[in-house]
Amino acid sequence: MLIRHSGDYRWENVPVLAYKEAGNNFKNITRQVLLEGQTDLPCQVRYFEIASGGHSTLEQHRHVHYVVIARGQGEALVGRDIHQVRENDVIMIPSSTWHQFRATAGQPLGFLCMVNIDRDKAQLPTEEDLALLNSDPNIAGFIRC
Repeated sequence: MLIRHSGDYRWENVPVLAYKEAGNNFKNITRQVLLEGQTDLPCQVRYFEIASGGHSTLEQHRHVHYVVIARGQGEALVGRDIHQVRENDVIMIPSSTWHQFRATAGQPLGFLCMVNIDRDKAQLPTEEDLALLNSDPNIAGFIRC
């Protein structure tokens, strides 16, 4: 099976989808599902792209996922660490770890993300979670909800 790249971080016959079905806790982000996985490799590979000034949802999951920065530069909150990220960086997001991506360099931030097909839904922060995260001034200045 070949999924041909058609230019500008798009792939033939792969629709550009809304990041999520509903919500207002993200900004200017799209998703493309590149691979749905197979019985012997039950994972999904997706490409997300965040426009300049946009961000993903602040969330955590019980599952691990891997991210490869494919385009641009930006920042990523993983746990209590904020990382400057750029093309070809690889990030492992452990289970039950708060994370959020931001396109902060005046350009899109695009990344490939691999997750299990059978996975839990994203958990959003409670008021208590936000209070704990906001107790760190660096994280408080980073997160967008």
